[in-house]
Amino acid sequence: MRSEFYLRIPRPLALAVLLLAASGCAGPGYYWQAASGHLELMRAREQVADLLADPSTDPALAGRLRAARDMLAFAEDSLGLHANDSYSSYIETGRRAVVWNVIATPEFSLEARRWCFPVAGCVPYRGYFDHAKAQAFADRMARKDHDVAVRGATAYSTLGWFNDPLLDTMLNADDRGLAATLFHELAHQRVYVKGDTAFNEAYASFVGQQGVRAWLLANGRADLLEGWRRQLDAREDFNRLQAWTRARLARLYRSGADASEMRPGKAAVFAELRARYERLVADRWRGTDWFGGWFESGINNADLALFKDYNAGICAFERLFATVDGDFRAFHAAVAQRADLPGEQRSAWLHAPCDNSGPDIASRMDM
Repeated sequence: MRSEFYLRIPRPLALAVLLLAASGCAGPGYYWQAASGHLELMRAREQVADLLADPSTDPALAGRLRAARDMLAFAEDSLGLHANDSYSSYIETGRRAVVWNVIATPEFSLEARRWCFPVAGCVPYRGYFDHAKAQAFADRMARKDHDVAVRGATAYSTLGWFNDPLLDTMLNADDRGLAATLFHELAHQRVYVKGDTAFNEAYASFVGQQGVRAWLLANGRADLLEGWRRQLDAREDFNRLQAWTRARLARLYRSGADASEMRPGKAAVFAELRARYERLVADRWRGTDWFGGWFESGINNADLALFKDYNAGICAFERLFATVDGDFRAFHAAVAQRADLPGEQRSAWLHAPCDNSGPDIASRMDM
């Protein structure tokens, strides 16, 4: 029913609740846990400059903090991003994830339930700082015949409302992963459309990916580019596999069949998803199990809904980046113009077919 998987691409948690905003459809208990969870973290923060000046700081930690500092400087100088005072402090959480997000869909639907919050708008998840509370909410949704997933995130963004800290959960990644996370989160501060998760995440993901490429080249680490490309290619393979699965399930859910007929059909589609994934691992990825954590505790509609929102539309930003000849500052300005479009026009632009993907998804997934 549920699975835990640590998102490499973190998502923003609307913490404007700290301003005691009363709007939105979540109850006061939810806002309290968000506010208290954030404040608890903030009480534990230490200034990066102080840690680097302290000779007793663990050398490994100091090395990661210096790496993050250099990445932030690169983001300012070369990527057109603005760190301001974000990531000038550090928090040792001692946790596996900093935020746990709950995604829920009806049993025979690929549309995630949405919850509305101040600043962030309506988003397809609820974030919790406490895993037990996230699990309790997921259990309540499951009792209402929903597919649910609980996913851990290693970072979150307050969208510029506060100075976001560096977290130990972020520093655990390798240099490419840390750079992607920082560039991704700074992109959320650069352009953010209230309530449009697909647009926001595709934009931030693209900035993270292209930013890492530029950072590797600028720092004389081109030898790491091939591994980065393999990782991105694997993600694209995985995205196509999920798209194939969603198409199969969508046809089933639109069929009008009884629930007793759809349940075994649904199970068969997910079994085929697993089989095709294992072939990807064996044949295309040469044994590297890039996304195995996704399968550990079961797969359901909620997982597919989550990845749809976080991976769709990147090619729209690839095309836009090409039109400005790879100039990041011009790119951000062009993205801001798209962000100002009416919702339907923005969605149509974002979901225009990719040049490398035809209509017949299934034919490309016969692996």
